[in-house]
Amino acid sequence: MSTLFLSAVATLVFCAPGYPGAAGDAQPFVDQFAKAAATSAGWSAGSLAATYDPTDQGGLMQLRSSDSVLTFVPYAFYVQYGAQLHLAVLAQADVSDVGTQERWTLVAKAGGGVADAASMAGYTIVSAAGYAPEFVKHVALQTWQLPADVKIETGQVLGALRRVTAGEKVVVLLDQTQSAALPTLPFAAQLKTLMQSAPLPVAIVAVVDARVPAARAKAFQMALLKLSAAPGGADALSALHLKGFVLPQLPAAGAPAGHTGKP
Repeated sequence: MSTLFLSAVATLVFCAPGYPGAAGDAQPFVDQFAKAAATSAGWSAGSLAATYDPTDQGGLMQLRSSDSVLTFVPYAFYVQYGAQLHLAVLAQADVSDVGTQERWTLVAKAGGGVADAASMAGYTIVSAAGYAPEFVKHVALQTWQLPADVKIETGQVLGALRRVTAGEKVVVLLDQTQSAALPTLPFAAQLKTLMQSAPLPVAIVAVVDARVPAARAKAFQMALLKLSAAPGGADALSALHLKGFVLPQLPAAGAPAGHTGKP
């Protein structure tokens, strides 16, 4: 689609499927972020609104609106839907206590029947990224050739781990924060790590379907990179558990098919 001029009020859509948090709870923080970023980019006051959706389908619905010009999403969402939405990545998030990259860890029952990909026939993979099977199969688990009958589901990690220890045919794919918390569980000794992914981006900010003119997109990108030093920027970042942003360094294996991911 050809580049569109920004409407009177454009929207930055935050979408974090698979993670806890309701839209109402997040709204003040995404509003604060949008205001600080737009001001830093030199956009006029009130020209950028923000919205948050905790589901992939809800986020997709919002991003199909012509007013939705930017999005902030987990890397898994980008892999799954980036080509469909024509996302052009501006920046990569530097997340507090995680960084700009994270490893995903596949966990199974200790002493159970899963030792490699071939032994996962008939199993279900549960993950916060379960809504993004392309990410799970071809990015996080790209070194494994999964059997055709493996199912992938989105689910609450703690409940899924209990299913693992109960002997159900379930394995769990954890992000880095979840994996770091694993040793604190009372049943941690009943779990084992099967494999870890290569380091992968945590989250990205992107232009949607070329709806921001190139010069304005560049200004917004520069604003993101310097946001921690901008007025109100540090507070806006901290409220979303962010340290800042860096230029995108996306692995080739994670690029949506037929799409470079660059503006």
